[in-house]
Amino acid sequence: MQPNEIAEILNRPMSRELLARDLTRLAYVAKDGTPRSIPIAFTWNGSEIVLCTAKNAPKLHALRANPMVALTVDTESHPPKILLIRGRVELDVVDGIPDEYLQMNGSYEMTPEQRVEWEAEVRSLYDGMVRIVVTPTWAKLIDFETTLPSAVEELVRRRAEREHS
Repeated sequence: MQPNEIAEILNRPMSRELLARDLTRLAYVAKDGTPRSIPIAFTWNGSEIVLCTAKNAPKLHALRANPMVALTVDTESHPPKILLIRGRVELDVVDGIPDEYLQMNGSYEMTPEQRVEWEAEVRSLYDGMVRIVVTPTWAKLIDFETTLPSAVEELVRRRAEREHS
């Protein structure tokens, strides 16, 4: 998929809405060769998805060995809106708490007092973090109105062919 095609998909209004959500599901291959899919907070900076994790997180060993990942951001309502992204990870070890980590946790429902307590806890726990930066290499938006999963698109096409023959 070409970068301009990826950008066109990620700049659609529904994609931008999904990229403003709190959580994505990160899929990767663990060191033992088995798949993993985990919910993780994220932020979109306009060209990359940034996730943050502890410097001792087991997923970092797997991502160093195989930096290819898949992400899913979706809604809970019907019809679902689904943004699928594949990409390559770069790991960036940083001192302190990355701004993205504080931003990505900004939309959870917290009172101002809870927010102060949460941030103090985070700052006392982590001496640094790892920014997991995903550069999209493929993207698909499924809204079940204008776009469908490819298998469903094929079934719709087959049905139309049967009805017209």
